[in-house]
Amino acid sequence: MEINNQAYLQYKKTSIETTSPGRLLLMLFSGAIKSLNNAKIAINDNDMNKAHLNIVTVQEIVAELMSTLKMEYDISHNLMSLYDYFLQQLIAANVKKDVDILDEVLDYFNQMYETWEEAVKNLGPNQASVQNTSLKKVNISG
Repeated sequence: MEINNQAYLQYKKTSIETTSPGRLLLMLFSGAIKSLNNAKIAINDNDMNKAHLNIVTVQEIVAELMSTLKMEYDISHNLMSLYDYFLQQLIAANVKKDVDILDEVLDYFNQMYETWEEAVKNLGPNQASVQNTSLKKVNISG
């Protein structure tokens, strides 16, 4: 089992390292959307621990998005404010276990995913880099 787990982790690491920044951003948005939906299901199933874990996962994704902003761009300041708002809403949703708050954040993530998906498609697979919000922690050439 340990060998299979190590192979999977290596595969996952290689996949991330060879993915364009635009695709990585889509992966983060997709992960947030999935975790928000899972949190809503958990709340409806009265599984508050599972809801908490999924909301915390979204908070971690938002924190990652915040950490990758290049603040020399004006849009990054707007995104920072939006991400900060998401964090505040996620904290409130987690405390209250409020599906309505999660729905609001989910709507934003869905819109952002669709926007970036279209941008990545228009740029093509080899040109899909994030200009205003590049992922600083992942250095990918080409």
